[in-house]
Amino acid sequence: MTASLPLIADIAHPALAQALQHKLDHKTKPLGSLGRLEALALTLGEILGTETPALQQPQMVVFAADHGLAARGVSAFPSDVTWQMVENFLAGGAAVSVLARQHGLALTVVDCGVAKAFAPRAAVPGKPQLLVRKVAPGTADASSGPAMTAAQCSEAITNGMDVVRSLPGNALLLGEMGIANTSVASLLLARLSGLPLADCVGAGTGLDAAGIERKRAVLQQALDANASATSPLDALAALGGYEVATLVGAVLQAAAERRVIVVDGFITSAAVLVASRIAPAVLQRCVFAHRSGERGHSLMLAQMQAEPLLDLGLRLGEGSGAALAWPLLQSACALLREMASFESAGVATQG
Repeated sequence: MTASLPLIADIAHPALAQALQHKLDHKTKPLGSLGRLEALALTLGEILGTETPALQQPQMVVFAADHGLAARGVSAFPSDVTWQMVENFLAGGAAVSVLARQHGLALTVVDCGVAKAFAPRAAVPGKPQLLVRKVAPGTADASSGPAMTAAQCSEAITNGMDVVRSLPGNALLLGEMGIANTSVASLLLARLSGLPLADCVGAGTGLDAAGIERKRAVLQQALDANASATSPLDALAALGGYEVATLVGAVLQAAAERRVIVVDGFITSAAVLVASRIAPAVLQRCVFAHRSGERGHSLMLAQMQAEPLLDLGLRLGEGSGAALAWPLLQSACALLREMASFESAGVATQG
């Protein structure tokens, strides 16, 4: 069983890009003086297909699930923290909850495979909603075989597509929660890039040096146990988590709908890496929020030739970096739309 994946068209439009660059170059400022904000404004105009981009009804979506690998001691925290943090998101106490409120981002939490039963919770003003799209209560242990069946992976991808279809707006900010999911991201990076596993594995939620070595040994077992899973979808099923697979579906759907996709850290970048190996034009719709403090993230960004907006040493996940970068996207759009040109302002250019 394979999910029916959307077509992701190439949105390169040389005439629009030229018009956007001309508009930026003739604002009342020295040429190029807004630095990377100008490149960001051009990217947002290209994604939204207009010289006057406006970000509307932005959606922060946190995808949560548990992992069989957690039982192997690859995280500094027990797997119960996954469901406890889901409750914290919904109660408004997590970092992403605070930042979403601050920046006016609608927050949705999706139970993709948490090892606890939740009832759906509808959105009420000022409160997040919880969508239950649980494939199973956590994946199998990837160190002894595939984490998911092909059918389970397909179901999760379809769920992610459906979640995005159900949400308004033209911007999707990606978040995640799942104890042991840095292990999943490391495995996907190593398998899809061919990089040495040791270069892809970091401290996650705070392992010491001995813990990192133990984590590497377990993850090597996972790679060996799933050696034949080399295509993007096969690797996702064998090594991934339900939240990562659901994220892949969300990214593909958002790209098909030409939404701005704001990518958070290591785990959400892993989902984008998988999606981009399925449909390379996905990357045209992505803005990478930050460079994580997690060891493998710089290598993962390099695989996608991505230059993140921020570098704050964050390694929290949840979508926190995406939320922190959000005002930069708003500013880039506002400058493109509202800043005067030399001609309209009656300001002399260089003599």
